Amino acid sequence: MSPALRNRERGAALVVSIIMLVLLTLVVITALNIGSSNFRAVGNTQFRDEAIAAADFAVQQVLSSNFTANPQTEEVNVDLDDDGTVDYLVNVAVPRCIFASLAEETDPSGFKFPAEGAVASTWDTVWELDATVAEAGSIANDNAGEAAVRVRSGVRVRLDQNQVEAVCDD
Repeated sequence: MSPALRNRERGAALVVSIIMLVLLTLVVITALNIGSSNFRAVGNTQFRDEAIAAADFAVQQVLSSNFTANPQTEEVNVDLDDDGTVDYLVNVAVPRCIFASLAEETDPSGFKFPAEGAVASTWDTVWELDATVAEAGSIANDNAGEAAVRVRSGVRVRLDQNQVEAVCDD
């Protein structure tokens, strides 16, 4: 082999190895980006599930009170992991009576009400509760980029005529 041909071949190995290193670097960077995207997706799913649990907790707390007597907005601090730190802030909007109808003698659940529970002045009312959840830290830091979850629930409550006239618009 001539000396001129040998000198041209020495540079080819260097160029091929640089191209291989660049390709390997691109593969590693792509793998890291895919991994971090999956990590963010899992984090968002966890936040959503925890926020729904916090909203359910807040709605149950509102339902356990006499919310029909004086419907009003409530803010509920929720500590899901019981560590003494508020994890989520749930804002439960004013419960709304969206439907009222005269109660029938038999409840749809099959439970038989006593005769005094089925008089014409007894009403079955349907209420809408709307809870919006945000992470407690995002509110304290005024971070507008944080995700929020909204949960709407419905409940039926039996009220008397005076209560229906006071809280239902129908």
